[in-house]
Amino acid sequence: MTASDWRKVLKQIDTKTVKAQRFLKHNKPKERTTGIAKKKCERCGRFGAHIKSYGLNVCRHCFREIAEEIGFKKYS
Repeated sequence: MTASDWRKVLKQIDTKTVKAQRFLKHNKPKERTTGIAKKKCERCGRFGAHIKSYGLNVCRHCFREIAEEIGFKKYS
């Protein structure tokens, strides 16, 4: 079950509260406290290559696209 699938199933059983609570107890992915999956890119949702300096919170791919717009200069 992928991370997005459990939300889809939860929407289907949302009216049945007891089943929904039991489903969440056993199938909801745990909250991450460390590791690569803790932070996502705010722009595209990618996990890896995360740049959090200066409070950017974007991946390196998105940073290359928006760098000049936010004031960074390319020197080489």
